[in-house]
Amino acid sequence: MVALSPLQALWMSVIITAAYPVAGKIGAGEVSPAAIVLFGSLLAWLLFMPLLFKNKFWGILFSKDLFFKFSAIGLFGSGLPLLCMFIALNYTTPANAAILNQSEAVYSLILSAWLLKERPCKRQLYGTALVIGGVVLVLLSAGLSIKLKGDLIVLGSVWMFQLSHITAKKLPKNLPDSFITCVRCAYAFLCLLPILFVASFFGLPVYCNISLKGIGTVVFMAVCINIASNLLWYKAIRNMSLAKATAVIQTYPAFTYLISVALGYDKLGVLQIFGLVLAMGGAYMVTNTIRKENAK
Repeated sequence: MVALSPLQALWMSVIITAAYPVAGKIGAGEVSPAAIVLFGSLLAWLLFMPLLFKNKFWGILFSKDLFFKFSAIGLFGSGLPLLCMFIALNYTTPANAAILNQSEAVYSLILSAWLLKERPCKRQLYGTALVIGGVVLVLLSAGLSIKLKGDLIVLGSVWMFQLSHITAKKLPKNLPDSFITCVRCAYAFLCLLPILFVASFFGLPVYCNISLKGIGTVVFMAVCINIASNLLWYKAIRNMSLAKATAVIQTYPAFTYLISVALGYDKLGVLQIFGLVLAMGGAYMVTNTIRKENAK
């Protein structure tokens, strides 16, 4: 990653991540949830092929010693949780899903303390609470409908992201961020392919219409989310506390809301502005904590 600090990479990842729910809304009906995840991972992997050949990474990509770690990064980082998220949207609202996504910050605090021995400071805990509270306020102000089935799917899947990130942090330090991003795309596709093959016999649709919206959604998922956002994310978390990075990236639904307002899907009111201020204030508090740690 050229001339970017871990903090700069983290915030750029937040902005890119904020756009994917809007892209999913635009592509709805043109490409199925399973196809978005499967074909998005495959296309991203294909785009990484020159890197694999140039740096002779093929042997490492299919290394026996790292196979289970790579599988965990791909399957739990992109494959299963993203599939669960898109399926959940058939039963619940995007606002509900975004709110419940904030539970990932709690999973991160618990799993990081347990598996990475990270100990959160008070400022980090306060900042995380502000981020979650602010984002929830923004989304609650838009009005919600409770659909339990989809909500439970979201709650039961977001922990997978953290398991993938923790595994990535435990990889050898000499592996570049670009290669880890490639691993995530490749193993998301390879692990998800047999699962979706079986699931298709039970009625799970896998299709993508040959249209601008359908193909555009897959390309956006591959280039912007699977490659650009993940590259930036690994640049960040391999150089800072995972729980702190997670607290910052959990502001992305607030930015999603701003994008939605800009495109005319939503309107901005007093409660939304107050929620955005809380979320950004919490993220600023966590960002300052990270900056001080990096200075030390």
